[in-house]
Amino acid sequence: MINVETLEEGDVVYAATPLYNDGGLEGVEENGLLYPADTRGVIVRKGHLEEDGKTSVFLVRFEDSEMNLGEPIGCYAEELRVEET
Repeated sequence: MINVETLEEGDVVYAATPLYNDGGLEGVEENGLLYPADTRGVIVRKGHLEEDGKTSVFLVRFEDSEMNLGEPIGCYAEELRVEET
């Protein structure tokens, strides 16, 4: 099984859980569903939280129902998985 932490830009991932707006995206209700679990996406950038430098944050563009990539959203490793279910 591949560890999400080892992934890089351009790698395909899937939402491990439903992803909700934490208030950071305009035009989407706070706590509104952004993407259901199992939605496919691609990592566009990988970084770490400034506060601790150890927690990885991935910017991911997920596909919509028409397979268009949406705006990038920040995800933690535990919100992503590599294998499709």
